[in-house]
Amino acid sequence: MVKLRLKRCGRKQRAIYRIVAIDVRSRREGRDLRRVGFYDPINNQTYSNVPAILYFLEKGAQPTETVHDLLKKAEFFKEFLIDFDKK
Repeated sequence: MVKLRLKRCGRKQRAIYRIVAIDVRSRREGRDLRRVGFYDPINNQTYSNVPAILYFLEKGAQPTETVHDLLKKAEFFKEFLIDFDKK
């Protein structure tokens, strides 16, 4: 199963996160299928590759709670009329 989740990058005390599509059996820093965005919590910046995210969601990928919250905050689900509620 594929998930959209965060992958930690950056240096100590200055973490940034990549939003990646990755197999659930891989570890956090494991090999990802594709990078679909990034999140910088220090500067509160988010970038997401919308076509790539839509592709993986259509194929059945599940976002983690954190990624779901980031996409919801960016109004991703409103913009594309996706009814994707966390259980």
